[in-house]
Formats: sequence, structure tokens, C-alpha cells
Amino acid sequence: MPRATLHNRQDSLERALNLFWQKGFHATSLKDIEHALDMRPGSIYATFGSKDGLFQEALDCYSARSLREMESLMASHDSPLTALATYIRKLGGLRDCEVPSRACMLAKSLLELGEREQAARDKVEMLLANMEARFRQAFADARDAGELIDPERPAHQPERLGRRLQAEVMGLRAYAQREGESEAVRQLAEDIAQDIEALKVNNTH
Repeated sequence: MPRATLHNRQDSLERALNLFWQKGFHATSLKDIEHALDMRPGSIYATFGSKDGLFQEALDCYSARSLREMESLMASHDSPLTALATYIRKLGGLRDCEVPSRACMLAKSLLELGEREQAARDKVEMLLANMEARFRQAFADARDAGELIDPERPAHQPERLGRRLQAEVMGLRAYAQREGESEAVRQLAEDIAQDIEALKVNNTH
């Protein structure tokens, strides 16, 4: 595929991602997609197959972007726990960011999709599981590095910590979607970040 065509396809996919993230799957009409992508229906179907196919590609794009951001933070810190705390503090500034929605696109889709969209729902479940696995790996890396306090404690097992962190992230982003003050979201994020730092051996907080 020519480079220009690849670029145009990726640009269209990014536009679709923002549209679905803002409006959700059901509330997004074909007319919305035509307008956002500046494409005729025939071109949309030729390029992406269907509305469902476009949506699933948008989900993949969203997840890949989120994981890249996560990996960048992990690579920039020697301590996995410090990296996770930094990740959470960054989420605390969501209300000050220009994004289609402050809520997680995957979480929104999980709540919206039903049996008629089973393939897309399965995709959401898989992508959420991938993110939880990355959190779990970060806690496992902290344990293996001797950074995790009381690693034999059941509540400190990487699987439980990863699951808990994903639930906290989903909740934090849902809370940020509400009308309210940015400071409240930042404080919630700070509380979660400090809980993560409290897991660190010789933590001084």
C-alpha cells in the first residue's frame, strides 16, 4: 500500500477513534462517520469493511496508544512503582486536557456494548485484560527487584495489585468525566499514587 494511502488511512482511523470515544458506538451514526472522516459510505466500507470493523480498529488504536504511553513511563524510571505512581498522577490532570472524553474508551465501550456487538465486546475484554496484565507485570518487576514490601502478603501479589490498579484507574477516569473541580480529581489521583508508593521498601512518605 502506498505511503500516502497508509497515512490517509491512519488519519481516518484517528478521526474515527476520537468520534467513537466521544459519542460511543451506538450514538455514532454513519453520517457522523462520513463527516468526521470526510469519506463517502462506499469508501468507508471499502477501507474498513463496516462500522463495526472501523470501531474495532479504533479500539485497537486506542489501546496501542495507551500501552505506548505506559511503556514510555516505565522506561523512563528505574523503579516500577515510581513509574506507576507517575502514571496515576498524570491521569490526575485529565480535566485540564483536551480529549474526546475523560473516561476510558474501553470502559465506556464495555458498559455500552451488548450481545449484538459480541465481537466488539470480546475485543474490549481482551484489550482491558492486556492493560491489566501490564500493570501486573510492573508489580511483578517491582517484586523481583526487591522493591515490593512484604511480597508474600496475599494483598501484595502482583495479580491482585494489577487488578486493583485497573479498577482504580477506571474509577478515577469515570469520576473525572463528572462535572466538578480539577483539584478533586488530582487529589484522588494523588491518594492512589501514594498508596502505590507505600508498597515500596524503605518508603519515606
